[in-house]
Amino acid sequence: MTETQPHPKRRIVILSGMSGAGLSTALKVFEDLGYEAVDNLRLTLIPALIADAEVSDRNLAVAIDTRNANFSVDDLLRVVHALGERPDIDVKLLFLDCSDDTLQQRFTETRRRHPLAVDRPVTDGIRREREMLWALKNEADHVIDTSQITIHDLRHQIGGHYRFDHALGLTLFVTSFSYRHGVPREADLVFDARFLANPHWDAALRPLTGRDGAVADYIRRDPDYAAFMEHLTGLLLPLLPRYQREGKSYLTIAIGCTGGRHRSVFVAEELVNILAAHGFIVGIGHRDLSRSVNKA
Repeated sequence: MTETQPHPKRRIVILSGMSGAGLSTALKVFEDLGYEAVDNLRLTLIPALIADAEVSDRNLAVAIDTRNANFSVDDLLRVVHALGERPDIDVKLLFLDCSDDTLQQRFTETRRRHPLAVDRPVTDGIRREREMLWALKNEADHVIDTSQITIHDLRHQIGGHYRFDHALGLTLFVTSFSYRHGVPREADLVFDARFLANPHWDAALRPLTGRDGAVADYIRRDPDYAAFMEHLTGLLLPLLPRYQREGKSYLTIAIGCTGGRHRSVFVAEELVNILAAHGFIVGIGHRDLSRSVNKA
């Protein structure tokens, strides 16, 4: 007698978050991943959408936010909790966040009106919306801060958490960053490379980056570099399978230095090569690489 495999649960992802944080872009990513994507659906229509015969066998991604005149955090959470009790559904709540300064800049650049401040300054709408949504963010399964990430990085993060087939194992994303501009909020593990010799103080190396051979050679000559990388990989390689066994499908590792252009970039590139050589699926990003070269 052959053992029957349990039927996989249907995935329902509810997207919400701050206006201007990239909900429309995120929804497009879900569509590219094969989800049935629906934008700004009224809460009362969610049960009908789930039962719709045309999409009854599809995973769904539904964006619901304050553009909806009937939007209510309490009602949305009740819907999420009710779906979570169904044995045939795996429901996830994804919240997109963004810093107030970045949101204000985005609304100013696009000349869009904030949905909660049609006749008032954008800052009023941002403040009101943040106060309204704090409980939703607090209950979210995943929070992605889009303040300083590219669309490519957003795709990596959403794909890592929500792709259908996780049989390939844990997906890793390594990013370099500048401490001057803050630690990436999405980082699961953060490592500091500021103790390494700084190529910034060599005038010939300052305009270059950690991707350039001369910078790489400079950092490799630091007497503490080899031991650092040995200890870093010695720490990570036993931990990563444990994260996977605990059900984590996506992990972000951040490497920081002062300017985010030399040491962190080089160490991130080297770490990606090591992790890939050990069979991990790994992507890379350099958050602050394009910023000014005038500061260390």
